[in-house]
Formats: sequence, structure tokens, C-alpha cells
Amino acid sequence: MSGILEGKRVLITGVLMESSIAFHAAKQAQEQGAEIILTAFPRPTLTERIAKKLPKPTKVIELDVTNDEHLGRLADVVGEELGGLDGVVHSIGFAPQDALGGNFLNTPFESVATAMHVSAYSLKSLTTACLPLMQNGGSVVGLTFDAQYAWPQYDWMGPAKAALEATSRYLARDLGKQNIRCNLISAGPIGSMAAKSIPGFSDLAAVWDSRSPLEWDLKDPEPAGKGIVALLSDWFPKTTGEIIHVDGGLHAIGA
Repeated sequence: MSGILEGKRVLITGVLMESSIAFHAAKQAQEQGAEIILTAFPRPTLTERIAKKLPKPTKVIELDVTNDEHLGRLADVVGEELGGLDGVVHSIGFAPQDALGGNFLNTPFESVATAMHVSAYSLKSLTTACLPLMQNGGSVVGLTFDAQYAWPQYDWMGPAKAALEATSRYLARDLGKQNIRCNLISAGPIGSMAAKSIPGFSDLAAVWDSRSPLEWDLKDPEPAGKGIVALLSDWFPKTTGEIIHVDGGLHAIGA
């Protein structure tokens, strides 16, 4: 029996650790029949080591999504490897330390600008860099952390995620005529490398312990990875501009 991504070619960013949501998206994509390519920055060798734990060998290419030169050559590099793309996974987020951890009122604009560029604008940059490879349409899937709320310690990553969510909607609007869908998975907290960089992450995670209808496991990125694979597949052919919550249902619960 073939998988739901049989014959599809997918570029995946953000595979930094085995605990990364992107790693589990990559693993399940391969298990469902996809041919994948990974991007990494600033340490491609780290991703190359982690990639060896995937079911099948995969190429890792260096990509800084804030570097116009890297973006400009991306289509050629990926095209040589895969010929084209049917899917793109954006799992990229970063904010300087002074933009997190309860420092919201004191964060300088330079740090806010960095967070916005890397975490939100890069969805547009990555997607448009891949457009030459998506002549037959495809699916772009990003990762967010529910931006409709102000979370403990999350500070300027909150507005950055809000910008990411808006960017996804506008990409959905402008790319629909090319049969390219753009959706997001809003995942609950996972003990990934990104989470470990947030001061006071335990305060944020504690919200799920007390309010999530379904039991939430900080050590289990697999549900979010499955959500990404589902959106990459042909099972959501007319869904775009959407945010699918894989958060144990917490988004639906009041205080």
C-alpha cells in the first residue's frame, strides 16, 4: 500500500534535533513515500548527523533564509537534486534573548526586527524562492504557536508569530491561482531546541498541564509532524490560508 506522499518531493527546514517537529515531519514524510531534501543554518553538519537517523538518506543544503544569495540559488540547487518540488515545510523561528523572557517593554527595535525577519518574513522569502520548482502547484506548511494570546515569557515571538500567520494568509491569497496552498500547524509546546532558547519555558509549558483537554506530552513531537504530513498530502486539496491546531485542544478552552 502506497503512502499519502508517494511520489512527492518536499523541502524541509528546521531539522535541528531528533526532538524537532521538523525531524518527525521528515521521518513521516519519508515513511509516506516522499523524497525529501533538508536545509540547515548555521550548522549544516548538525543537521547532517541528525539526518542519518531518518529512514532513508537525504541531502542537506545550507540555507540562511535572511541571505538573498542563498535564496537566489536555492531553486537551482534543489532542482538539481529533486527536479522540482511538491511541498515546502517552514519550521524556522528565532528571536534574540532580549526579545524573550519577560523583557517585552524593554526590547530594542533591532531585536524585534530580527525576530520578524527570521520568523515571519522568511515564510514569504522561502516560498517565493521555491516557486520556480512548483510549476504544478503544491503545498506550503509552516509552524506557529497560537498568536491570538499573550503567553508567559514569549514576548516578541508572539507578534512575530502573528505576523507569520498573516503572511501565510496573504501567500494563500496570492498563490491560489498557481494551485499552491499555504497553511500552518499551530502546535503545543515541545521540548525542542527552539523551546530551550526561551527563558522561563517551563512557565509556558505549565499552561498545558492545567488546561489542555487532551493530555499533552512535551516530549512527543510526532502529532505535529503528522499534521504537517497531512497538509502536504492531497487529502486537503481545497484547504488554504488555514491554521490547524495540534495542541491537545487548548486553543478551544477558556481560562
